Amino acid sequence: MPLETLKARIDALPTPSTRVQRAVAIAVVVTQALIAVTGSVVRVTGSGLGCSTWPQCQPGSLVPVSHPEFAALNQWIEFGNRLLTGVVGIVAFAAFALAYLARPRRARYLRLALAMPVGVVVQAVLGGLTVRFDLLWWTVAVHFLVSAVMVWLAVMLVDAVDPEPAATERVRVPSALPGLLTGSVVVLVGLLVAGTMVTGAGPHAGDPETPRLAIPVETLAHVHAAFLFVYLGMLLAAGVLLRVGGSDRALWRRYGALVAVVVAQGALGFVQFWTGVPELLVSLHVLGAMAVVAATSALWCATRDRAAVAAPAQPVPA
Repeated sequence: MPLETLKARIDALPTPSTRVQRAVAIAVVVTQALIAVTGSVVRVTGSGLGCSTWPQCQPGSLVPVSHPEFAALNQWIEFGNRLLTGVVGIVAFAAFALAYLARPRRARYLRLALAMPVGVVVQAVLGGLTVRFDLLWWTVAVHFLVSAVMVWLAVMLVDAVDPEPAATERVRVPSALPGLLTGSVVVLVGLLVAGTMVTGAGPHAGDPETPRLAIPVETLAHVHAAFLFVYLGMLLAAGVLLRVGGSDRALWRRYGALVAVVVAQGALGFVQFWTGVPELLVSLHVLGAMAVVAATSALWCATRDRAAVAAPAQPVPA
């Protein structure tokens, strides 16, 4: 079939409903976060090299097989994570297809939707390189950080499903808030990077033979905690701006959700440190990290991506 004919037939398909587009976009957020969590399960169970090669599981076999050096459970845990990547890819492609069919076609929405399947391909390649490099800590760190970026973009995709509101409908925000949030995002990046370094020096390498980052875990944990305290301080400052600026309830809800997940994530991190980094808490901490990224992105979207109207600072009523 000629490409022109195929394109014409695709363009003739009906426009999907906004509800369907939003549901699939939310599914992208969930699956992108879930693949990071299952990756942590692979790591804490020592299954990172359960499949010794990539894209095959074992040489000559795409699926797990009986092997004297690799336990069946470890193989299936790693293979299950690879299968989930396929699910993530299907959902990501569905989001792009819906964005392409949406009318009128919007460039920003389409770019964000296209980033989803492209990101899955990039992550699949990074996962293969992680295996090829025998789970070196920095390859695992890059793999995780790209997942964080994908979750951020997926939340932006959800926000982009709806067309831009009219100027009279845009959320009013204090004029200083976007700049403060930009700084907080920089601190969040440092927080995530420090967290990957703590993991790189910690006990859960994904395989007993994998070399660890040669820096004391305690030192890295204190650096990680310092970033957390700075981030919390900036969130408190953002709350003051919201209070003074008289922002609406929608913005307050996003801010409240962000503060809640950051506090919960920080508490979980301290419990991890005090209890010797148990496996279950590691995976919960990864889930919390994805929640913090998603909540930060949601607040960012409310103040930036929807072209929010700057509200002048107002004095607090006596």
